[in-house]
Amino acid sequence: MPRPGSLKDPDIAELFSKHDPEKIFEDLREIGHGSFGAVYYARCNLTKEIVAIKKMSYLGKQSEEKWQDILKEIKFLKQLEHPNTIEYKGCYKREHTAWLVMEYCVGSASDIIEVSLQVHKRPLREEEIAAICEGVVCGLSYLHSLGRIHRDIKAGNILLTENGTVKLADFGSASIKCPANSFVGTPYWMAPEVILAMDEGQYDGKVDVWSLGITCIELAERKPPYFNMNAMSALYHIAQNDSPTLQAPEWTDTFRYFVEACLQKNPQDRPSSTKLLTHPYITRPRSPNVLVDLIQRTKAAVRDLDNLSYRKMKKILMVDADNESAFGDSEETAEERSGGDSSKSNSATSEHSVAGASSQSSSSGSLRRRPHPVNILNANHHGQHQQQPQYQQFNHQHSTHSARGKHWLYSCWCFVRRESESPLPAPHDDYVNRDALRDYANRDSLCDDYSEDYANRDAIREAQRERERERQANEYREYVNAPSTWQQDSGDDNRNTQRRSTSRGVSNNVSVAISLVSEHGANNFATIRTTSIVTKQQKEHNHETHEQMSGYKRMRREHQAALVKLEERCKADVEAHKAQLDREYDALLQQLSRDLERLQTKHAQELERKQKSNAAAEKKLIKDITSRQEQERKSFEAQRKREYKANKERWKKELSMDDATPKRQRDATLQSQKDNLKQAEEAEQARLVRSQREYLELELRRFRRRRMLATHHKEQELLREELNKRQQQLEQAHAMLLRHHEKTQELEYRQQKGVHALREEQLANQHATELANQRDYMQRQEHDLRKKHALQLKQQPKSLKQKEMQIRKQFRETCKIQTRQYKALKAQILQMTPKEQQKEVIKALKDEKRRKLVKLGEQYDLSITDMLQKQTIKLDESQMMECQQKKMQLEHELDMLTAYQSKSKMQAEAQRNRERRELEERVAVRRALLEQKMESECAQFMAERAERTRLMHERHEQELAHFDNESARLGFSAMAIAEGSREGYGEEEQSLSGSMLSLAHSNSSASFPAGSL
Repeated sequence: MPRPGSLKDPDIAELFSKHDPEKIFEDLREIGHGSFGAVYYARCNLTKEIVAIKKMSYLGKQSEEKWQDILKEIKFLKQLEHPNTIEYKGCYKREHTAWLVMEYCVGSASDIIEVSLQVHKRPLREEEIAAICEGVVCGLSYLHSLGRIHRDIKAGNILLTENGTVKLADFGSASIKCPANSFVGTPYWMAPEVILAMDEGQYDGKVDVWSLGITCIELAERKPPYFNMNAMSALYHIAQNDSPTLQAPEWTDTFRYFVEACLQKNPQDRPSSTKLLTHPYITRPRSPNVLVDLIQRTKAAVRDLDNLSYRKMKKILMVDADNESAFGDSEETAEERSGGDSSKSNSATSEHSVAGASSQSSSSGSLRRRPHPVNILNANHHGQHQQQPQYQQFNHQHSTHSARGKHWLYSCWCFVRRESESPLPAPHDDYVNRDALRDYANRDSLCDDYSEDYANRDAIREAQRERERERQANEYREYVNAPSTWQQDSGDDNRNTQRRSTSRGVSNNVSVAISLVSEHGANNFATIRTTSIVTKQQKEHNHETHEQMSGYKRMRREHQAALVKLEERCKADVEAHKAQLDREYDALLQQLSRDLERLQTKHAQELERKQKSNAAAEKKLIKDITSRQEQERKSFEAQRKREYKANKERWKKELSMDDATPKRQRDATLQSQKDNLKQAEEAEQARLVRSQREYLELELRRFRRRRMLATHHKEQELLREELNKRQQQLEQAHAMLLRHHEKTQELEYRQQKGVHALREEQLANQHATELANQRDYMQRQEHDLRKKHALQLKQQPKSLKQKEMQIRKQFRETCKIQTRQYKALKAQILQMTPKEQQKEVIKALKDEKRRKLVKLGEQYDLSITDMLQKQTIKLDESQMMECQQKKMQLEHELDMLTAYQSKSKMQAEAQRNRERRELEERVAVRRALLEQKMESECAQFMAERAERTRLMHERHEQELAHFDNESARLGFSAMAIAEGSREGYGEEEQSLSGSMLSLAHSNSSASFPAGSL
């Protein structure tokens, strides 16, 4: 696999332009921050077009995964072309950072929420929310039609252009396939099926509809549901509790029904994005300029907020400078310091209220990606280099100011400067620097020189921040020093008194800072984001919770990857196991087929040998019978000749003895007897030949019938052998199938056990991580509460001292009043008292005055003591109550978390048991189907066996009947042939000579009839 950032692959190389983005884009200014890095406003030098650049670094841990996420987002965004999705402009690669160039938008819906609540103290109007929702639904319908899922819909990812067009942005969490099953998104906006995706299956584009419903609540109520609790607990509440609803009663029923439809817990009941386009809340009439008016109103409010912040800081700076110049003694300096602190705390509170109102929804990092630390590129560095030379001279009168004044000046500049209204110095490289992010995030914090303003801060961190502020103050001092002409004018205006010059030095610097801001008015760009929103995003990016959620998301991804890997390995093992079993079964079938073919060949050869043997035996039989009959004929001829000679001699002798018969008559009689004898001999010879021929034909018919029966018997025997062999092979194949079934069953059980063990282990790790994160969250909350209480306790002596000073001031005023009253009373009494008594009266009056003042002092001391006790008790009680409430809240969240974890464990165990039962049922069904198949094959084989046996018997019977019919047609007795066949059946292998004994005929004369002569 190529290393991250490699462009050797042409498919990857074509995604990135070969030009240097530093030369193409200028005036970069940060306008957003998140887990991916930062987004910048920029101007293209080629087209003079204003664009937004998203810088994404792939250095650090999981660089390969970061690089793949970058490629996926680029490919995803490049394929989109819709009015309600952010437009893709191009992509560049510089060193280890990818520059994704997109169209510029003035801000997000989250920014509008913050500004609206800060200025108007109310949420968005319902028609404004409807207009935003319409654009979002159109964009989602387009994405879902392409089979894509956004998976991170929230107000922070819904951007707005200058003309009021709604744009979907941030496709880093998007899925290019539908359905999906990844744990991706921002926790508070996640749909229940996304949270439970790894446990209960896949989800589709309707998860974006759920996120849209949560976004509607966010737009209406400023925060999504469960935003005040830990993200871990929120995930369980979303998955376990009922769907959230709008809380305020002023919203219309149409809006409520729309939110209710989007937040259906069951995805099947939730409408699709295309169906939402026809919802009455989206289609009802409204002004076409509603979003344009909202954007213009928000931009004006942003300018007012920045001006208000500047005026506050300028006022604090002026008061601080005047106090510093006016008071010189230590007591008044301490009082001034405490007053400055209170002013500072007020300003910090005001700034915190501005920053605290910023939506965490716009900066909450998506769970899909890890934090990408990105170096902060500050724009308009060309302008900086052009302006710096005219400020090279140092204003020496300002150098006499204290470090505190310098820090206040820099704080004012940091707070007044907006990303949208002043250029920032650009860095000289693009390297990712987390410290740079942290430094930049701290630039809006109010500076303070006194250690008591940093209650419960870590000493090392405090020292580092002090050094950083000192460095930044020095840099800024070089940047904002007034030119010589300004120094001269300032000197002309302030040459009356040195004190006025000194006291107004800081205010002059502020004026210069504001003038510098106004000088860049030509470079202003349209935005609805205040500086506090960008700063808050940077601070939240470095927040520990973000790291926890990133780690939790990484763990869930690793769990899912491990589970997918195990499932793929199990699937591969099953495929390999199946292939091996198939090969083994195929080899067995081939072997059985070969064995059967060999057996059939053997049977065919045996039948062929049998036929040849029958033919040879028939020939031998014919030869033997023919030879015997030839011998019989020869013997008959010899016997006939002998008998003829003997009869001739006997006849001659008998005729010679009869002398009475004439010779002619005797010759005639002799000739007649010779002719008769010849005729008798010829008839006997013909009878013999006919008898031999009939005998030969009879014996051949008997032999052929015997051989036919023997052949039939042999065929039946061979058929039984073949069928038995096939039955044996079928049983052998069935035995192998059963063995394969058992092996497959064992493999499935083993794999399921491994998957269940992995899931159980992952669930245990997940629950342990969630509990650890929840405990860390509880510790942070308790630590923050302790810090808050410690700060209150630390600030309490100041407030108590102020109240004590007020009481003592009242005491002094009362003492002065009583002193004046004493003097008036003394003068009045002395006028009425004689001189000799005046001394005693004066002494009595002094004693009375001293006694009353002592009593009055005791009363004031007692009131101070009571005030201190009451304030301390009140503070202790409020802190204790707050501690108890926080503890109860955290314990409730922990209990909810543990309860849901127990429930998830039970559900996981029930799911495992259900999967076990399902596997057992599948195995049982497969076994039943296998047995059914085996029984079917056995029945089919038995039917085939019976059929083949029947067909053979029928063929044999037909052949035998045909033979018998032919024998009868030839004139043979069927019974004689059948008896001869039965006698000789089973004796095919015996010698034919033995069977011929019954064929020998007697050729003696006794065989002739008695009257034949």
